[in-house]
Parts: sequence; C-alpha cells; structure tokens
Amino acid sequence: MAIVVDAPRRIGLARVLSKRGLCSRTQASEWIRAGRVQVDGRVVRDPEFPTIAGRHRIAVDGHGLDDAPRERLHLVLNKPRGLVTTLRDEHGRDTVYRCFDAADLGFIAPVGRLDKASEGLLLFTNDPEWASRITSPESGPDKTYHVQVDCIPDAAMLAKIQAGIAFESEWLRAKSASLLRTGAKNAWLEIVLDEGRNRQIRRLLDAFDIGVLRLVRVAIGPLHLGELAKGQWRALTAEEVAALGGD
Repeated sequence: MAIVVDAPRRIGLARVLSKRGLCSRTQASEWIRAGRVQVDGRVVRDPEFPTIAGRHRIAVDGHGLDDAPRERLHLVLNKPRGLVTTLRDEHGRDTVYRCFDAADLGFIAPVGRLDKASEGLLLFTNDPEWASRITSPESGPDKTYHVQVDCIPDAAMLAKIQAGIAFESEWLRAKSASLLRTGAKNAWLEIVLDEGRNRQIRRLLDAFDIGVLRLVRVAIGPLHLGELAKGQWRALTAEEVAALGGD
C-alpha cells in the first residue's frame, strides 16, 4: 500500500513577514520589492515567493527573523472620533497612527476596527497570535458599547434589538441591549456584542429606524476604557494581556 506524505505547506514571503508581526502585508511587499528581504542569503523581490517554515532562513536588512526575540507589544488606545483605523488612507484622512507619532514602537496593528465616526477602546499589537484569539468569532471576548441614539427605545424595542433582524442579507443582533439614561429626545444605550461585523451596531439600529448620534466602545471582555484620555494610549499589564487573549 502506498504511503501518502503531505507536502510541506508553502507560504508567501510577504505573508510570513506580516504574520510575524513585523509589518503589514502591504508594507512587507514594499520591503521585498525594494530588495530589503533575503531568503537563504539571496535577495528575493517577489512578495508571493513560496517559503516553508523551518526550511528557509528569512532576513530583513541582514537580520534574521529568529536572530533575537522581539518585544511583544500589547497596547490600548482611546480612539478619538474622526480617525480612520488603517495604516495609510488613500484619501489622505488622518489615521489612528497619528496618536503614536511621538513613540518609537515599530510596526503595530489594530486588533479589530472602529469606524471613522466611532470612538473608544481600540487594541494594538505586534503579536498576531494574540490578536487572532481576541478577534476569533468562537472564543473572542464580548465587546461593550455605549451608544447615544436619536429616540428613547422602550423595553419592547430593546428586546427586538436582542432578538435580531434580517438586514442587508445578514442576521444582525446584540447579545444584550439596555437603557443607560434618557434625555428629552434621545437616550444612551449599553449594547454588548459577541461577534464582530462591519458597522454592526449602526446597521442593526438602522434596521429599526434608530439613528446613532455617538458610539463609544467602553470595554473588550474584562478590559475597560476607564480614565484613559481621548487620543492617549498605554501598555497593557501582563495580567490584562492574559485575561484578554491568553492560551
């Protein structure tokens, strides 16, 4: 009987660099095309060059990926409204990286996203494995938001938001929705999500003809925004890192 041996998995060079947390996939491609990356001592300029883990020695600017362990960074930012969650914006808009201008952190990537009009707790890291545990639909922590809306939803409407609705070919729902406080014509809600979809809260509320005036993420799992000032960031403690995405 013939024995079938699985072929080693080949991964594109740019993806290897980004998965190691060194840079984004786009930036890795730029480095490769610029001749800054070597595979087994030879300059490779193809971002899709196939590599095999443990077989190829990859170096950037002469420094091997495994020459020295890199410091793992796990940061939390209080994202201001009006910033785009991307490394570079093709329309020239300010991005969240403006908040890190004075710091020499190397490459860090956002863990999930907040849209331009949203604000609050946003995580950054150069640790892709940790990030993937947080963004996992199956095991990632809940996300808590405080949302100002243009009406005062009653208990029946809050129940509908939790039950969910079909909207734009998707089923949208909140894990929980509760009333925090009310004004004369608007209210603040606390909405908890156990999944992450693009503009999920805005689309969910829009399906019920509820307009969002302000949206602030205040917690991810056990991590709360607390007193962190808008536009400011801090490093997470070891206990916070483990609580959010520990093995």
